[in-house]
Amino acid sequence: MREEEKKPTSTIRRILKQRWALSAIYIASAAIILAAAFLLQNSFDDSAKDGKEESAETGKNYGEPSVEVNSNLETIKMPVADADKTVIKKQFYDVNADEKAQEEALVFYNNRYEQNKGIDIAMEDGKTFDVKASLSGNVTKVQDDALLGNLVEVEHEDGVVTRYQSVKDIKVAVGDKVKQGQAIAKAGKSQINEEAGVHVHFEIRKDNIALNPLDFVDKQASAIQSATEAEGSELEDSANKEETPAVEGSEADKEETPAVEGSEADKEETPAVDETDESTDLESGTDEEGSVPGEDTTEESDSLKDSLNQSN
Repeated sequence: MREEEKKPTSTIRRILKQRWALSAIYIASAAIILAAAFLLQNSFDDSAKDGKEESAETGKNYGEPSVEVNSNLETIKMPVADADKTVIKKQFYDVNADEKAQEEALVFYNNRYEQNKGIDIAMEDGKTFDVKASLSGNVTKVQDDALLGNLVEVEHEDGVVTRYQSVKDIKVAVGDKVKQGQAIAKAGKSQINEEAGVHVHFEIRKDNIALNPLDFVDKQASAIQSATEAEGSELEDSANKEETPAVEGSEADKEETPAVEGSEADKEETPAVDETDESTDLESGTDEEGSVPGEDTTEESDSLKDSLNQSN
């Protein structure tokens, strides 16, 4: 057994003693290292190719608009395909406009005047037309209303809402995502504004406050936020200026001069002064008349002392 165990070791030693043994070992180890490096490089190349293919696939839809759009970066458009062929039947009621413009912006129905919360847009030829989404957003309301005209409401970012009234053939439903310029309905009529004919009543609201759409057409939606913030600061400043009851109150306090009247009354009620004068006159009179009553009182006190002494 020992001889058999010694034979393998002896053969290995014999091989290692050969001159070519070490060089063969080096060459073999180098080949193994190179093969391992080649395999690793191929694996890296495969992963890079997979990444390029994925990016190429995602890049195929680069030209198509995404459904999720930041509407604040969009430019607000009129809800029609060709705004040059339209007319404004009734303007937005602006509280800062002159009296004539305000009268023209009133809607008369059922013996009542209502302020127009948007603009009424119609075609020059009076025909119907496609109502387009002014901004990308989510449809939050679709309502049938013969009086106001059917309604479509689209919600955007930062509390901005666009409303499309007096429409027909509505093509969207609640929960739909619409893109800017997408046809959502056809222009129709409403009972409340029959004189406008076939039109669309278009509104822009911020936190349920109606704004003049013409002030923001061809501007980014973010302008609505900045404009409302500026108006809010102006309202706060005006409110702070108007909140000057303290000044008015001080004037009122000045006007409320019962104290002054009271002082005048006190001044008029000068019998006190007369009484003091009389008292002083009396005192002076007693002093002047007086030494005699003083002497009487002292004599009476002396007589009392004498009577007490006698009793004791």
